[in-house]
Amino acid sequence: LEVEDEEDEEEEEKTEKVTTWSWERVNVQSAIWSRGEVTDSEYKEFYKTISKDFTDPATWIHFKAEGEVEFKSILFIPSQAPHDMYDNYYQKSAQLRLYVRKVLITDEFEDLVPRYLNFLRGVVDSDDLPLNVSRETLQQHKVLKVMGKKLVRKALEMLRKLATPKDKDDDEEDEEEDEDKEVEDAEETDPYIKFWEAFGKNIKLGIIEDAPNRSKLQKLLRFKTNKSGDGYVSLEDYVENMPDFQKSIYYISGESIESVENSPFLEKLKKKDLEVLYLVDPIDEYAIQHVTEYDGKKLQSVSKEGLSFGGDNEKVEKKILETYKDTYQPLTSYLKKLFESKVNKVIVSPRVETTPCILVTSQYGNSANMERIMRSQAFSDPSKAQHMGSQKTMEINPRHPIIAALNRKVESDPEGQDTSDTAWLLYDTALLQSGFAQDDVDSFALRMFRTMKSALDLESL
Repeated sequence: LEVEDEEDEEEEEKTEKVTTWSWERVNVQSAIWSRGEVTDSEYKEFYKTISKDFTDPATWIHFKAEGEVEFKSILFIPSQAPHDMYDNYYQKSAQLRLYVRKVLITDEFEDLVPRYLNFLRGVVDSDDLPLNVSRETLQQHKVLKVMGKKLVRKALEMLRKLATPKDKDDDEEDEEEDEDKEVEDAEETDPYIKFWEAFGKNIKLGIIEDAPNRSKLQKLLRFKTNKSGDGYVSLEDYVENMPDFQKSIYYISGESIESVENSPFLEKLKKKDLEVLYLVDPIDEYAIQHVTEYDGKKLQSVSKEGLSFGGDNEKVEKKILETYKDTYQPLTSYLKKLFESKVNKVIVSPRVETTPCILVTSQYGNSANMERIMRSQAFSDPSKAQHMGSQKTMEINPRHPIIAALNRKVESDPEGQDTSDTAWLLYDTALLQSGFAQDDVDSFALRMFRTMKSALDLESL
């Protein structure tokens, strides 16, 4: 019998699905602050990510702090200030992200840097801070105080580099440049001036609040002057441009540049070709009280008494001034008696050239601009205005024809109404021209009406 071989029959192939997984690591890059080489574009993109800003930063600094405390940090300065930058100054803190071993602790950590540096953006990563504690406990950690000091020092170093012109950094740079490049450089705005116009108030607040770093912050100040034109002048540049005979740094405060440019206080200084700093920001009056001198030169207000100019002719001018004092003794005595408590004293002025007279304040009293600012405060107390006002000194111009004529009139008719009205009118104009407010408007109006009556030859009003 023949037996069929079943093995010859081929078995049907069975298919089985097998799923295999291939993993690709996405976060292959380490944290940007822990890398050695980072491109400018990466810095800019990182800044836009953490700050939610669509513009590039003005500058940045990437550093690793070593020593007592070790940490890595990147600090950025925005190119423009937020619209509500100063609306709630004391409730805002710098947007510095605090990491501990690359673990985010908080987005905005208070007290890491002073309040005046609240425009800073960036990250701080430390391995020395404890990770398993609450934020309240971490806020009191002593390591943070050391970190804060180093961050402030690095932030001010970054600003100092931004404020330093490139031509001072590159001593070996060739002096010969193409004309096209010079035109381009002139058209480009100084990056630090852009920063100053956006965040200048913060630096001035730092002058008030941060006494240990005040000398560093003074170098970052910029001012408009009577010689700066459209630009700004630093205290360092001012001292470099001072003539040899000048012993002080002169400044004048006012409501606007236009008001201080035409101030009678500048007449003598313009004649001597001296530079004067313009303080037209309300916070300048508070900040300048903490900047008494720079590089051995004292700051002196041109609207206060005790102003001296120096120079070769100083002794001659003093002798001439003594002669004028004797000549105008009748007028100065008459005015002091007439004005009583309105002025502390009446003297012959060494500082005016074309104006008949001005009113100056005492050396340590409030200026006219400071009185205006204090009156404008929301919670100012009008009842304390008399204590707020400083003592005034009237300085008369001995070379002005009005003063000479009034002196003769005082000698001939000291009791006359016209003599009194003219003297008071002189006081009123000096009060307004020197930046003070008229405190007795009714008496001022009556004197003006009597003057008009006399000028128009009217018998009665």
